[in-house]
Amino acid sequence: MISLLLLVGLAVAVFVGFNVGGSNTGVAFGPAVGSGAVSKLAAGLLMTVFALLGGWTVGRRVVTTLGSNLVVGDPFTLPVSIGVLFFIGGSLFVSNVFGVPASTSMTAVGAIAGLGLAQNALATAVVLEIISWWIVAPLIAFWVSGMVGRYAYDAIEERIAVDTSDGSLLALDTDGRIPTPQLADETTPREATGVVLVVGIACFMAFSAGASNVANAIAPLVGSGQLTMNAGILLASGAIGLGAVTIARRTLDTMGEGLTELPLTAALVVAVVSATLVTALSAIGIPASFVVIATMSTVGLGWGRATRAEGALVVDADDVVEELEQEVSVGDLYRPWATLRVVALQNAVPAVATIGAYALFSVW
Repeated sequence: MISLLLLVGLAVAVFVGFNVGGSNTGVAFGPAVGSGAVSKLAAGLLMTVFALLGGWTVGRRVVTTLGSNLVVGDPFTLPVSIGVLFFIGGSLFVSNVFGVPASTSMTAVGAIAGLGLAQNALATAVVLEIISWWIVAPLIAFWVSGMVGRYAYDAIEERIAVDTSDGSLLALDTDGRIPTPQLADETTPREATGVVLVVGIACFMAFSAGASNVANAIAPLVGSGQLTMNAGILLASGAIGLGAVTIARRTLDTMGEGLTELPLTAALVVAVVSATLVTALSAIGIPASFVVIATMSTVGLGWGRATRAEGALVVDADDVVEELEQEVSVGDLYRPWATLRVVALQNAVPAVATIGAYALFSVW
């Protein structure tokens, strides 16, 4: 009976990791995919590798934190662990079905908080500190990106980015005895540099996602002693990789195309702002709301560019108006209804996990 129950727990952990991969890949690589820097398959493979690296190194501390600090005592029996993981995975699955990446950290903390509330064992001070940063950090991401979009975007674009050209970035030189890669005929050095920067920062974001979110899939099982740390990280990372190359395709579409048009420059700005904030929060021990930060950075950049475009379009000079109308469409830069749908679901998913876990463990 115990062995069968453990198999159920492992299956639920895999299900959670699968949905973590589906949700977080869109955030980490959506800008890179939207700009044409990498394909969806390449994004999924890179997500797998760097999420494993993040989980194997930094992620161990997060596993310990989620398994002990949020709830006082030792609540994670095997059945309780399965119940918590069920609400995490189920909520994330709903968000992936709708094609909106939800915050796995918020969802996991919500489910564990529901358990703590039901058992009167919630570490309230810890939870309130985390929530306060979840509110502040996305606002910082929005306004920093908005100011960049309104006042500095054009200058950045002139210096470091161009639109991606048609065809492959690299080509093989077969003149020598050993084929060697080189830039394709239509690829400029500036374009190659921009692509390397965007993909490199996306890989760093994937590393950060693995560091903070591997724990969401296996912390209860490791905390209950059912899995060793190493085995749990390998299990979660493999499940994340599976989700990254399958279900993540919808969230890649949403983050790369659904909120705002993202040329290469915009992808770089979003990645830099998001990765910097996530890294800073991780450094002070806060489980970062990775998805929300990147989403608000994307929205803020589109809003900043849109408000600049709106201001410019009221100029009386007919030639200036005509030029701007040809170059930019405000509706393409900032899409309020798509943004409202994403933000609403990103808050609804953790709420569902918290309420569901509280209701279950209140009658456990």
